[in-house]
Amino acid sequence: MDKDILEKINNPKLSYPRVAYGKTLVELGQQNDKIVVVDADLAKSTKTAYFQEKFPHRFFDMGISEADMVTTAAGISSCGFTVFASTFSIFLTGRAWEQIRNTVAYGNFNVKLVATHAGITVGPDGASHQALEDIALISAIPNMKIMAGGDYLSTVNLVKLIAEQKGPFYLRLPRCKAVELYSDTDKFHLGGSQQLSSGNDITIISYGLMLQRSLSAAQELNKQGIKARVIDMYSIKPFDYDAVLSAAGETKGIVVAEEHTIKGGLGSQIATFLSQHQPTKIKYVSMKDEFGRSGEPQELLDHYQLTSNSIVEKSLEIIND
Repeated sequence: MDKDILEKINNPKLSYPRVAYGKTLVELGQQNDKIVVVDADLAKSTKTAYFQEKFPHRFFDMGISEADMVTTAAGISSCGFTVFASTFSIFLTGRAWEQIRNTVAYGNFNVKLVATHAGITVGPDGASHQALEDIALISAIPNMKIMAGGDYLSTVNLVKLIAEQKGPFYLRLPRCKAVELYSDTDKFHLGGSQQLSSGNDITIISYGLMLQRSLSAAQELNKQGIKARVIDMYSIKPFDYDAVLSAAGETKGIVVAEEHTIKGGLGSQIATFLSQHQPTKIKYVSMKDEFGRSGEPQELLDHYQLTSNSIVEKSLEIIND
């Protein structure tokens, strides 16, 4: 593995991707007076409060009314503005799904849906707040594009990227801190990915908080003489088709690790694609067909086997098959 990545995994520096989102909004707002932000009574948690403080006349708190927030965002964007709309993932993709589909996506409005608190690591708030189906729900909608921030700097870059791109986006962010993996020189683009570790034995594809666990798994596999290719698939819809095809052709199989249900997530989309273009062995480290529960984030990741050990086990199953 790359020595720089090893250093970042073995001596991790942690920071909040949602803080990166809030501070990047301020930067964008300073550069462009057409940036508008709406939130649903959670600005302090989503960190849009940074923008609210700097630009109160371009910030609208819609209260606990997510459907209104999404349709209002679409209306504002129809007047030539780029609108960022934020709340927790479970509320944005659950309560406001119809408005996302029938207003934002159908109208192809320039609305950027940025959801924090995605996945099982929402933790003590429990199953009612743990969005495990959001990628499945949003990826099924035409015109919607999906990105996922894996650390602080990737989030900065992705927020800037979706601000530049026209049309609706969904950006998925966690509640927890993430290990800082990227540098100022790393580039991101729609339909792209980042290869964080090289190898031709097995490929591990991941995003978000599972990246750290994927890299730890690659480190353990390396001790066993197995070279793992680790890919951050930060662009989920569209994903990096070329990188997936290369992985299928050059390694013995693919393990997809994601903090999302196995049904309809990135793993499902990759499997559908490869079944038509280059079938290969695929294993999954993801949530099964079940709800989460209350607990501390690490406790929940261990309980639902979203761990580096699970990734190692699935990798070995492919290699030893």
